[in-house]
Amino acid sequence: MPYPIAAPAAHRPSTSLHRELSSRLDSLARVHRVPGAQLAVHTGSHFVSVHTGTADAAANTPFTAETAVPLGSVTKVATAAAVLLLADDGDLDLDDPVSDLLPEAAGRIPDVTVRHLLSHTAGLPTGPDSDSAVGTTASRYLAELCTARNTLFPPGTGFSYSNAGYVAAGRILSEVTGMTWQEAVAALVLEPLDIVPAFLGDAAPARPVASGHALNTATGLVRPAHQNLAPVEAPAGALLASAEDLVALGRAVIGGSAGLPDTVGDRMRRPEPAADPGALADHWGLGLALFRQDGRVWCGHDGNAQGTSCHLRADADSGVVVAFTGNAGAATALWRDMAAEVVRLTGVRVPTAAAAGTGRGPAVAFPECAGTYRNGGIEYVVKLDGDGAPTLSVDGDYPIPLVCYPDLSCDLVDPVTGRAEPGGRFHRDPVTGAIDRLQISGRAARRTGTD
Repeated sequence: MPYPIAAPAAHRPSTSLHRELSSRLDSLARVHRVPGAQLAVHTGSHFVSVHTGTADAAANTPFTAETAVPLGSVTKVATAAAVLLLADDGDLDLDDPVSDLLPEAAGRIPDVTVRHLLSHTAGLPTGPDSDSAVGTTASRYLAELCTARNTLFPPGTGFSYSNAGYVAAGRILSEVTGMTWQEAVAALVLEPLDIVPAFLGDAAPARPVASGHALNTATGLVRPAHQNLAPVEAPAGALLASAEDLVALGRAVIGGSAGLPDTVGDRMRRPEPAADPGALADHWGLGLALFRQDGRVWCGHDGNAQGTSCHLRADADSGVVVAFTGNAGAATALWRDMAAEVVRLTGVRVPTAAAAGTGRGPAVAFPECAGTYRNGGIEYVVKLDGDGAPTLSVDGDYPIPLVCYPDLSCDLVDPVTGRAEPGGRFHRDPVTGAIDRLQISGRAARRTGTD
């Protein structure tokens, strides 16, 4: 059965470029032990799409251009676009208080707006883990989280990546449209882009779908991974799509197609005040991460489901859109390698991470950072080791070394390789000057005690 291809009409590049990208994707997928992957690139005038491997290692199902992959958090781009379409039509205002739109939020978070939810500036915790949220209704989920006790900072004054904020955004979609989140996203965003809808939990998917995979380190084999996203979390991570679909979505948010009004894409790409995502990106808009590269600002999002890694980047100035999907956790490293291949073969420099920090100065001892920090039910403990160097433990896990800098940023040190990776930053209370927050991988945690 043929499936609609969401990729825009464009001149096909030379067969040599297609052949080289395909060859590199094949070989690098084997190196990284990723069962299957897709890469799609639109240069503004040319389009190329390649894929490799299997969609399900156990069934040996081939990966095709139409195969839909669990996108994880890239789903949030579609959720945000749907909410902004309602705002564009006048059905809601981005600065409407959430408490006016959702009964379960009434009187609990009076200063949180729709804009805050979409830009992760509401001060809401990330939410419980998926296993704990199974069977919970969205109303109960939000009633338990939307409390002053759980608030990380006053709305609009900081950034903390929050699945709970997108559960609330999905509830708003349902309240305003009278549809389920799936129905609203399909009708408002996917179908106008000729994307065949696919969601986690579909009993009979309307298109081929891929499984995520995990590597068994004992046997060296990869096996399909179970997707455990709770149904209530669907607006934050339940969409499945191909790299070609993501190119269609990326072109829509930069004004390269008629799938979304230009006003919606412009709003999504505009940096929001106080939306400083730390190590996740350079800035944040409404549903979109923003990355600086060579004097330009790219937009997009990254997502990881159980055993998948998916990435979208789009540049409004040049019209370039690059999308990647891979069905194993190691596909994140494959994405970085393929971005380097895109540079080599096309000259297009695609940002895979936030710009490297500058002016941080040399590493410093930072004893005042030691303490306990909380984000909802997650506990972060910063302690000093025997040499006075800080370490970070999350929910009692093995402590990881931290490297701190004068600007309050910090790196996490891989205990196996010893390599430092951008981790986040500490924040001072603007009144007292005391350390009152820790932001790690985009999630903020409020200080609750000293070590």
